[in-house]
Amino acid sequence: MTVEPLPLKAIHHVEILAGNAKQAAFFYRKAFGFSQIAYAGPETGVKEQASYVLNQGRINFVVSTPLTPEDSMSDNLKNHGDGVLDIAFIVDDVDSCCEEARSRGAKIAREPFDMIDENGRVRRAKIQAYGDTYHSLISLADYNGPFLPGYRTQRLPESGVGLMTVDHVVANVEDGCMDSWEEYYQNVFGFHRFLSFDDKDISTEHTALRSKVMSDPSNGLHIKFPINEPAEGKRKSQIQEYIDFNRGAGVQHVALTTGDIIHTISLLRARGVEFLGVPDTYYDIVWDRVGDIREDKQAIKDLNILIDCDDKGYLLQIFTQPVEDRPTLFYEIIQRRGSDSFGKGNFRALFESIERAQDERGNL
Repeated sequence: MTVEPLPLKAIHHVEILAGNAKQAAFFYRKAFGFSQIAYAGPETGVKEQASYVLNQGRINFVVSTPLTPEDSMSDNLKNHGDGVLDIAFIVDDVDSCCEEARSRGAKIAREPFDMIDENGRVRRAKIQAYGDTYHSLISLADYNGPFLPGYRTQRLPESGVGLMTVDHVVANVEDGCMDSWEEYYQNVFGFHRFLSFDDKDISTEHTALRSKVMSDPSNGLHIKFPINEPAEGKRKSQIQEYIDFNRGAGVQHVALTTGDIIHTISLLRARGVEFLGVPDTYYDIVWDRVGDIREDKQAIKDLNILIDCDDKGYLLQIFTQPVEDRPTLFYEIIQRRGSDSFGKGNFRALFESIERAQDERGNL
């Protein structure tokens, strides 16, 4: 049975919980080229936490830290370490969306409430997702401030690196839980399965995983939500390593788009961002599979960028090393030239690269 999608208009922000938000914000500014645009904390009347808003293109990251051990975010931080806490959506009517989600089986983590300051009112609620991750529903109809109530403008501009939008957000869930979370996103949000991959598609000599990609039927958000679970293999999969270190399910990576991946990755590498590598032999055969591309092939090879294609075009992608000490959250940089797929042709090369890093950590 087809379920009408919740009327989600856009992603408002992705909130990242950090042990020291000030230092994390500095990292995202200096490493990834985000500009700081707003701040909330004790100086703005927010006593429980400090939050920094970072922007590049249409991407908003909020980096937050709890200021007391009694704050609920402190338990989250203790259990999971730094990572994505909330993927927040803009809606027109928070109350009706929340009630509709509840009727479809959603667990409401926080009932609708008002956030108010001199710039107006924001209505907000929170829906529970996998692990300790949330989806906030936010209405901005009655607000004209810099970000949300409690925030004040704080501009620390940086030279961007060409990042434009959030392309997709990937969840890692426990073995046997992928199908139930697929049903959750179908029933609660009205998403549909865009693609699926089994352990025959995503496997190496040592490890395997399964994945289902969820999307809103209209593609109005221009974003998709892959859900991964570990599959049985000879050794521990990257998904199980994540589950072990994260103490449960959570966001594995956030994919960010660029219009010129060579330019973006050149700048990110110069800023010290570390990426997974692939062997030179990958490029001995990839061009026969992909065919002609507009980008300079030698530059693609020098920067270790992956390439894949489908019947709509091709894409270029690369993955950072984990950005935390725990091998959990990382980022993907992706440029799409028509293709709306996820680089299936790159899976083996990518996961062998991840396995090399796992082996260095002693977790393979």
